[in-house]
Amino acid sequence: MKKELRSLVKEFAGVLANSEEDDFFIAAAKEENAAAVSSKQEVKPPQAAPAPAKSAESVLSAQNNAQTLKEDSSMPAPQTPKTKKINSNKEAELNALAEQILTCKKCPLGETRLNAVPGEGNADAKLMFIGEGPGFDEDHQGRPFIGRAGTLLTKMIEAMGLKREEVFIANMVKCHPMTDPSNPEKHGNDRAPSKEEIAYCRKYIEAQIALIQPEFIVALGGVAAKSLIKDADSLGALRNKVHTLELDNFDLEGKTKIVATYHPAALLRNPNWKKDAWADLQMVMKEMGLKSPQKPI
Repeated sequence: MKKELRSLVKEFAGVLANSEEDDFFIAAAKEENAAAVSSKQEVKPPQAAPAPAKSAESVLSAQNNAQTLKEDSSMPAPQTPKTKKINSNKEAELNALAEQILTCKKCPLGETRLNAVPGEGNADAKLMFIGEGPGFDEDHQGRPFIGRAGTLLTKMIEAMGLKREEVFIANMVKCHPMTDPSNPEKHGNDRAPSKEEIAYCRKYIEAQIALIQPEFIVALGGVAAKSLIKDADSLGALRNKVHTLELDNFDLEGKTKIVATYHPAALLRNPNWKKDAWADLQMVMKEMGLKSPQKPI
């Protein structure tokens, strides 16, 4: 009986170690704070709430949008000239852009999706998280990062001392890339978006960045990182560094920095990478003056 009990305990411990409910990031944050207290190191306090941001650039004029959405979808849209600044309400602009995304069918992804996923979060966010594209759960509900990977991303954000509603979360492409587009109800039907698909959607993610004007972006996974960081080679070559973001179609009012790390879905498959991802987030925290919570959120 004792032998069987030990076997069950060992099996249960293995399940917990690989669960998406793993609190690795929270635990790492607590250990970091404990070490800081014991060594009497000063921890930089969190920054105060962000001041109202300056007016962002216009995303696209209504006339140009109407014309663009009717263009032939056989080729990616050419790059547009950088836009001029106008006074506008960022949240209203982001909502208007989201409405365009919800009706966009410029590429084949728009024809097979169930729901477009524009993104969500704080229009004045200092920090953005950008992944590669929606998956099964996101396609069905129209929201970014809500499945198992989304649960882990939320834990990562909380480990940084932030709440999900304080940041902005989006993807490089706004519709679900599927290996079998004829069957959107099929689980495990995800794939990475192609360069052509990213080219179609690039104006949308760049417009969101230009409107929000974040201080920092965390690129989740190699696809997002190599799409956003100039002269990118591989995720491994991009990690452990702070890069300066450059947009193709819009100007940024200030300097936006970008850090590349693993996609939460990759961390679920390879839990050993979580420590490396936490190191990447700590770089962002140091630059932004963020402090990890001492207790799990």
